[in-house]
Amino acid sequence: MRSPLQSMIDAGTTLWLDSIDPAEVAAYAARGITGATYNPKIVHDLVNTGRFDDRLASLIDKGIEDEALAWMLTDLIVREAQQRFEPVWEATRGNDGYVSFELDPLLEDPTLELSDADRSQRYVDLGKEWSAGHRNRMIKVPATPGGIGALEELAAEGVTLNVTLIFTQHQYEQARSAIWRGAQKRSSLNGFKSVYSIFVSRVDVYTQERLNNLSASQGLVGLVNAKRIWRDNEAFWSDKKLPLKQQIVFASTGVKTKDDPPDKYVHLLVGSDIQTNPPALMEAIEASGKTYHKTIDQMQPRAVLDEIDAEVNMAEVERALLSDGIAKFADPHKQLLALIGQRRGRLTASRR
Repeated sequence: MRSPLQSMIDAGTTLWLDSIDPAEVAAYAARGITGATYNPKIVHDLVNTGRFDDRLASLIDKGIEDEALAWMLTDLIVREAQQRFEPVWEATRGNDGYVSFELDPLLEDPTLELSDADRSQRYVDLGKEWSAGHRNRMIKVPATPGGIGALEELAAEGVTLNVTLIFTQHQYEQARSAIWRGAQKRSSLNGFKSVYSIFVSRVDVYTQERLNNLSASQGLVGLVNAKRIWRDNEAFWSDKKLPLKQQIVFASTGVKTKDDPPDKYVHLLVGSDIQTNPPALMEAIEASGKTYHKTIDQMQPRAVLDEIDAEVNMAEVERALLSDGIAKFADPHKQLLALIGQRRGRLTASRR
């Protein structure tokens, strides 16, 4: 009998793990998961377990400061995950088996007072640096003005990209257009690969908090938005005849309302492209005992779509969620740096 996760895979979904915990990566790779992604919160929680104290101590002994140490440790953990999924990358000839590497989120910190152009250049420089020599590493760039401004050059340089913090069709189209312009400057499109991470549940959190007048579509705006972007992505790339797929990543798929079933979003996005789910959601899917079938191409009723079009200002959704997303983007990295400073103090004191 197929497991619920396997039924999703059999229906056409690619499953990635929203974690780079080596133990979790190994366990889920054995269950059919073929890629992974990380953010500073994940690294923070790993460091907090104490499991990486030996590696931290080794880096501390080399005189490495906290900021550089954070990135070196992250790079080491991401490399381990890449090694786990490299056979997938080889078997699919570059269509799958990736681990996403998020560039410095502090570039979006408003207190730095960087211009968008300065942010873009930093993303370009860091994207080239952290992608060099990695076949199955995706460079994660946010769909902010500074991030989008970097995409064309990064794509032209051959960097494999995962555009994150996408909430709206507008952001997606900006990112896709920039990447496609850059890709066409390459000498060959054989290795061209890009994905676009659409945040699903955060859109519904916004509408539930701000738009009490919704009736038919309340709790469904994020889902409809993601499906519409998926359809547009399918249509745009269909005539390009590229060797590799340019895909949507359905992110932020965990429910935010306790009354919703854990698989509210994931079961309605089965059948194409990539879902990146945290371990707790993966476990909830397995515990459901369900057999999943293709649903990605099934849209909500016309009454739902009409209400969304009439009542939801997606430009305002983008403005609010991007502002909130930038804060959530940068704060975990600050917390990681603070934690490393604390661990440094404890490790140094314990060896005196």
